[in-house]
Amino acid sequence: MVQAYILIQTEVGKAASVAQEISRISGVTQAEDVTGPYDVIVRAEAHNVDELGKLVVAQIQGVEGITRTLTCPIVHI
Repeated sequence: MVQAYILIQTEVGKAASVAQEISRISGVTQAEDVTGPYDVIVRAEAHNVDELGKLVVAQIQGVEGITRTLTCPIVHI
């Protein structure tokens, strides 16, 4: 299982609705609107890196109001 945090920037005033919509996507375990340089932080999981990429590109980035994403895979050192 691969897990990642996805840092999201949104259009002004869209953070709450983006977080709410993303939280309904299968594979997303948590989605919170936050303050700071990013507007929403998502924790997601998939069976492998390819599936994680598909989740981010095909589903999360398709949510209206998102302007940029940064995917940070979780590593266990």
